[in-house]
Amino acid sequence: MQPLIFRKGLDLKAEVADELARAYHSTIVDRVKESDYSLRSGRLTLHLAREFGFCYGVDRAVDYAYQARRRFPDHHVFLTGEIIHNPHVNERLRRAGIRFLSDPGERADTLGHDDVVILPAFGVTVADMLLFQRLGCTLVDTTCGSVLNVWKNVARFAQDGFTSVIHGKIRHEETRATASQALKYPGGRYLVVLDQAEAQVVCEYIRGRGDREAFMRLFAQAMSPGFDPDRDLDRIGCANQTTMLMSESLEIEQMLRQAMLDRHGEPAPADRFRAFDTICSATQERQDAVVALLNEMPLDLMIVVGGYNSSNTCNLARICAERVQTFHIADSACLASPDEIRHRPIGSPSTTGVQEVTTRGWLRAEGPLRIGLTAGASTPNNLVGEVISALAQHAGEGIPETEAGIPASG
Repeated sequence: MQPLIFRKGLDLKAEVADELARAYHSTIVDRVKESDYSLRSGRLTLHLAREFGFCYGVDRAVDYAYQARRRFPDHHVFLTGEIIHNPHVNERLRRAGIRFLSDPGERADTLGHDDVVILPAFGVTVADMLLFQRLGCTLVDTTCGSVLNVWKNVARFAQDGFTSVIHGKIRHEETRATASQALKYPGGRYLVVLDQAEAQVVCEYIRGRGDREAFMRLFAQAMSPGFDPDRDLDRIGCANQTTMLMSESLEIEQMLRQAMLDRHGEPAPADRFRAFDTICSATQERQDAVVALLNEMPLDLMIVVGGYNSSNTCNLARICAERVQTFHIADSACLASPDEIRHRPIGSPSTTGVQEVTTRGWLRAEGPLRIGLTAGASTPNNLVGEVISALAQHAGEGIPETEAGIPASG
């Protein structure tokens, strides 16, 4: 008997709508958006990027998780790991009784027919999917459509004899799941490159100027089993983790294309190099929106809100930091006082173990302040609203009352 797999919800969207609104909605954010994405409070003028926070894929994944808990009240419900990279959202799911297989003491191989497993927005590896199906678990698949699109391309590369060169982070759940798609076909191969520096090493090897031992050491944890650079870089297809920086992914694609041209001559034969645009549209929209905000007006600083292990949030912070003083914070508690802010150092690895640092004197004590604000695709509106409220308290005169006299709330 084939296990049940829910990929289009569980027909309980209306039933969980109020619960989701109570957990993640913000009247403050609504008011700022209605005021042309700006708020004025005393000396503070706050500008909110026009695309920020929960994207469709994240919203859908969280919705399905709440539906699953409601649909199966008498079953054990598990997540394979974090549903998205936001600790507040994951903690709410734990409080709702959803268990995480990534937590200490939990084991996937002990599950059975009576257990429900939610697959996160990042997806899971081919091996994990086969395990859950073999165990007979009921599956609730929230894998983002943008991720599925990348998987199709990687699987096609493997089917056609191309090695997938994936721009991503090898420890990221999405990249591991994507790489596993290359192994669905005999002879499928993958190589994961983190950045342009690693891509340059690959390019030099393609051109015949690489050091095999150094190459194998560098990519020891980022290549498919049995990978042979002398054989497996002859035909390559480019792909990427959907939350990477678009400009960097495109640059890496061009670097690899040029290396193949240098090796094999003009024009680049279609049977040796392939590339597809596989950056998530929501990721790109948030990156474009923050660039637009930075171009529109001078800002004194930018605040970027989101999980420290969120790749797309870290990339938003990178973009902002190139133009203006930027602080990547997890939530409003990081805004400890007008003098003290706790934040993730820009450019540090996007892992759960990132150490916060404390900066003093982050707010100018006098004179007008223009602060820009954005949030990663895994950051719910309630957290954004709480940050807006804290900024208004520290740098302005608080959140004004609504016209009806009702106090604003997050």
